[in-house]
Amino acid sequence: MTEINSNPRNQELMFSRNAVILTGLLFSFSMQLFAQERSADSIDTQVVNVVKPYSPKISDAFKVKEIPSLRDSTTSAKKQVIYNIFSIPVASTFIPAKGRAAAVEKKQPQALYDNFLSFGAGSYTTLLGELYLNHAINRTESVGGYISHHSSQGGISGVVLDDQFSTSRIRANYSRKLRDYSWSVDAGYKHEVFNWYGVPQSIIAPEVIADIDSQHKFFTFEFGGEVEFDDMLFNEGQVRFRRFADDYDSGENRFFASTNFDIPLRDDVLNAEVRIDYLKGNFDQEFFDPVEINYGNFILGVSPSYQIKEDDLTVNLGARAYYLNDTEQGENKFYVYPRVTASYRLASEVLIAYGGIEGDLIQNTYQAFAGENPFVSPTLEIMPTDQQYDAYIGLKGKLSNNMSYNIRGNYKAANNMPLILSNPVLVGDSGNFTQGNSFGIVYDDLKTFSVFGEVNVDVNRNFTLGIKAEYFNYTTDKQEEPWNLPDFIASLFMDVQIDEHWFAGANLYYTGERPDQSLIVDMGLITLPNTVILESFFDANAHVGYRINDRWAVYARANNIANQDYKRWLNYPVQGIQFLAGATYKFDF
Repeated sequence: MTEINSNPRNQELMFSRNAVILTGLLFSFSMQLFAQERSADSIDTQVVNVVKPYSPKISDAFKVKEIPSLRDSTTSAKKQVIYNIFSIPVASTFIPAKGRAAAVEKKQPQALYDNFLSFGAGSYTTLLGELYLNHAINRTESVGGYISHHSSQGGISGVVLDDQFSTSRIRANYSRKLRDYSWSVDAGYKHEVFNWYGVPQSIIAPEVIADIDSQHKFFTFEFGGEVEFDDMLFNEGQVRFRRFADDYDSGENRFFASTNFDIPLRDDVLNAEVRIDYLKGNFDQEFFDPVEINYGNFILGVSPSYQIKEDDLTVNLGARAYYLNDTEQGENKFYVYPRVTASYRLASEVLIAYGGIEGDLIQNTYQAFAGENPFVSPTLEIMPTDQQYDAYIGLKGKLSNNMSYNIRGNYKAANNMPLILSNPVLVGDSGNFTQGNSFGIVYDDLKTFSVFGEVNVDVNRNFTLGIKAEYFNYTTDKQEEPWNLPDFIASLFMDVQIDEHWFAGANLYYTGERPDQSLIVDMGLITLPNTVILESFFDANAHVGYRINDRWAVYARANNIANQDYKRWLNYPVQGIQFLAGATYKFDF
């Protein structure tokens, strides 16, 4: 049985609830009827849903600010911990040791001396002596000197004439350093003795050979000075005078002066060099006729250059211009040569490409020819060489910290290039240098192609090694061959510091074949010249030494170790294996 609540408030709420439900049902029924009528009278519609990707924004994010409630049945309160520290002094007798730096073994610095003396003796009655002197007068002035002597009494196998030689030198210098510049002066004298011993014994009669006085001497006296400026327009300057003569009344004077200065531009400088070269000399006779030879040349040259640097590229742009006056012939000429070089670092210090093209006017002298070949006759023709250009390109760099290399190709063209050629045999002449035992100079227009290679190894301070080699190919204009020019040269040097006392080294040289010419002139009749090819040769030298202390050392040398009987010049064999032993002494005043 259902109980009816007679409470007026409850009845009123129930009536209101029923009214709302009834109103909702009526509204829903009427809407359904309306929709059916509308769908029956109109065209069907389609629903298009537009979908747009959601692009989140920072403002869409929100932070939950509620603090989570703990549902633990029990919540324990933190217990407060109370603690105390009791400091108790403890007596100690420990005393720490004082610290000290670790001991480093130090080498005693090598003593340096300003003066040096060396002397030695060896086979072929060889004597060698050198003395270097240097003394500092004060902080700005110093004076020095040099004396040397090298001689051998000869004894070459198969030679019938005297073959001894000697070279003696003496030189003195004085230098001074001032605030803005420094300068120095020097003077020296050299005396040389050689012999024309290279007589073709198969051609010359024994009685003619016996009458030959083969000795000839050279005398050189020179003096000059140099000056260097600091932060001035002129960088440096030098002047020098040289007198060269022999015992056949030949003489040559040469005066040379040059200066180098900078011309300021906007942001750079233009460097320029000016030089004066004056040569005057004479020979007592020609080779065929007793006619005096006189020669002289005055050269005035200007050489400007400008350097451009851009990152790894360096370019030097310049030229050389010369005025030449032949004082004997009265001829004047002008020459202009290129002077352009460039280098580019392709890979830092590992690979550097470089190249250039340069030309120059070379002053040839009797003194230079005698220095290259001491057996030249005092009957030479002297004229300058017009080196039109020397074009080259190469690569250089470092393969490692202790190994470097250099590879280069050259192509040169020169007019009036001097070539050393053997003088003919004058049958019936009693001259001392006319028996096929001297050399003359011929000139030709020469083109040279060469390839050069070099490797240097510096493992450490105790070992160094270097190898060089160069191949040549020549093209002559008038002469049949490039007389006495080798087709290949190579060299090797090595120095080893074995320990604190012992040291050693070696030098090896290779020279390829050279052409020369043998000619006989009899009563004005000239026979057909015979071209002779001088064989290539290999020369090996070595030395070893022992340092007794900072001052004294002893050494031993061996030259031409292979004992080769080669000829450096036609009909001129060299000494065989040679030994030399000596000592050196360093000291101070």
